[in-house]
Amino acid sequence: MVELKKVTFCSFIILSFLLLGCSDTGAAQNVPVEAVIHSIVEDETNSELSLSKVTEFSWEKAWLIEPYTTQESINDQLGTFYEDPSNIEQRDDIYLLVFMNDTKVVSYAEIERQQCSLNIGAQDYLTPAEDTVFIDRH
Repeated sequence: MVELKKVTFCSFIILSFLLLGCSDTGAAQNVPVEAVIHSIVEDETNSELSLSKVTEFSWEKAWLIEPYTTQESINDQLGTFYEDPSNIEQRDDIYLLVFMNDTKVVSYAEIERQQCSLNIGAQDYLTPAEDTVFIDRH
């Protein structure tokens, strides 16, 4: 009887880990995109960057989230719940770039400010067809 309880308990633990591992906990941080954007921004001859040229994955929309943006505002902008892993609400050293397909976040990147400001013009978000991020130097 004790052996059966051990097997049942172990099965429960293994199943729990499998379910947690398969749950949708959010998109992974895209460090390669961060590195490429960092080098583009670092080069003072650049005044803009094309997101399509620095991404190697599918995305339909990308949002550039500014420093100090609240969690509620991020959710409103994206139109879905997204738990911000960067804690941008309390930071002024980065922008958060969030990529989506349909209503699902597929990737995000933390973009260091590097003594400049980034903007996407009058657009609410970027698309692969309109993907320019402007770099304003201070």
